[in-house]
Amino acid sequence: MTLKNILFDLGGVIVDIRRQDCIDAFQKLGFTDIADYLGDYGQSGFFLGIEDGSLTPEEFRAQLRRHIPGEVSDAQLDDAFNAFITGIPLQRLQALRRLRAEGWKLYVVSNTNPIMWDQSLHREFEKEGNNREDYFDGIVTSFEAKCCKPGRAIFDKVTADFGINPAETIFFDDSQANCSIGASLGFQAIHVPPGLEFIDLMPGRNQPPSCAGCC
Repeated sequence: MTLKNILFDLGGVIVDIRRQDCIDAFQKLGFTDIADYLGDYGQSGFFLGIEDGSLTPEEFRAQLRRHIPGEVSDAQLDDAFNAFITGIPLQRLQALRRLRAEGWKLYVVSNTNPIMWDQSLHREFEKEGNNREDYFDGIVTSFEAKCCKPGRAIFDKVTADFGINPAETIFFDDSQANCSIGASLGFQAIHVPPGLEFIDLMPGRNQPPSCAGCC
């Protein structure tokens, strides 16, 4: 079956992240046990709540303040949280544009939260003067879908919302657990380990996909 689509995770694949930067930023505010809530590939407690949509940003900030002595502004809390995101290299944005020009349909499925989505991630995708939606044909975020990877529900939402066939879709993720569930659902899952670029892991990346049926 011809590969037509690419489904991307964001953090660790398109977006560079650094957990320690976020930990350091919150510890400077006085949140001493922040590391207990932040994982390399998933969060826990109320940090999971902001990702799965069960907490609003206001409720999340209220939870944060319970762990921080003294007064802190919303902006200080948001800045510390956004420290998780270190940026998107321009060459990755350029690679996304090239793939779309070759005929690929590009989609996103991301465990993320409304604070980063509306702030740091929004800014990073504007580096070339484009909007985030200019790079993708469809986006599913965990906080809007009310479910997270590696659960099956968020993958089912992707296929239902966009009508894509997993057998025609490459799935890039930096989490082996997410790749395993994706593969079990029929996606051609490719793990992106630290230090490697997704574009270098593309199967037959010098050969664009067939455009049969897309015109």
